[in-house]
Amino acid sequence: MSLHDRVLGCLLGGACGDALGAPVEFLTRAEIQTMYGPGGITDFTDIIDDFVGAVTDETQMLLFTVEGLIVAYLHHFMKGECHTPTIVHRAYLRWFATQGGSFFTRSHKKGLAGWLAWDDRLWERRATGNTCMTALHDAVNAGQPAKNDSKGSGTVGRDAPFGFVARVTGVPQAFNLAVETARTTHGHPSACFSSGALAATIAHIVEGNDVQEAVERTLPILQRHKKAGEVRAALENALRLRQEHDWRDHLSELGEGWHAEDALAIAVLCALAAETPREAIIAAVNHGGASDTTGAITGNIVGALHGPSCLPNEWAEHVELRDAIEVLAQDFTAVIEGRAHLEELGRQYPGR
Repeated sequence: MSLHDRVLGCLLGGACGDALGAPVEFLTRAEIQTMYGPGGITDFTDIIDDFVGAVTDETQMLLFTVEGLIVAYLHHFMKGECHTPTIVHRAYLRWFATQGGSFFTRSHKKGLAGWLAWDDRLWERRATGNTCMTALHDAVNAGQPAKNDSKGSGTVGRDAPFGFVARVTGVPQAFNLAVETARTTHGHPSACFSSGALAATIAHIVEGNDVQEAVERTLPILQRHKKAGEVRAALENALRLRQEHDWRDHLSELGEGWHAEDALAIAVLCALAAETPREAIIAAVNHGGASDTTGAITGNIVGALHGPSCLPNEWAEHVELRDAIEVLAQDFTAVIEGRAHLEELGRQYPGR
């Protein structure tokens, strides 16, 4: 499978899982089944802002993560200097502006750097996380750690793209970059190490491992960090529960996905135990809780493993921002493979 297919599959899968889970976030499993039937929600049916297949802040921030990583690449190769977490944090500050978090409005959006912030669709507020908004509002300098102790799942829902950076930096450094960047909005170690664990898992998948092998190779990395114990334990529980015949009924043992390590573990279990990628994403959004986040992470994992062709056409063709996702996947792949036209990309991604 080509690297482009893995990148596009990861981004598109995340958006599909996010969009499928968005209408049922905050609902219990019983409430979801009452509304949608015994099988729960299985397709895009709900209308959000006049759109079927609408994504939330999970996908919005995922795309700004990719933008930031592209800009970091350009800084490294054109200017010889690059602190990736700072540059990605600046991308999050552009996202913050689109959410009404600064003096920018749509009428003068081109004062922001880069085409992504110029897209009107990115200015829709969709279940925006309070922790991210507060941390970005309080940021004095780009790249500085957030002054909170949150371990909300807003980090791990956006950080899968760091896994592809391993093609250039190696897995340990991709892990570290994800951890350090997560700290710009979430101060709790479990949030940050969950982001690192997802990045490492994606990196191992890109190397040709299946999900179980990828997670098993990620656990020793977590073992080196004393404060990563919650994340390591959550992933070990996910590996254990995959053996259960009725594993869907055991998802609640991992939590509801509001905490980063819970959301990651739920996604891993669904990706491991389900027979198909579609079933994995459906299971991940019907457990009750932070369904958009767990759906998005599951989509990231199965998309990176199988590519975009694994996603149902009725999801992939209608999910919001599909065209923007394709552009970012193409440009990000070119950057990772070292075949990008630097001057041309520099005009499209002028962020600092």
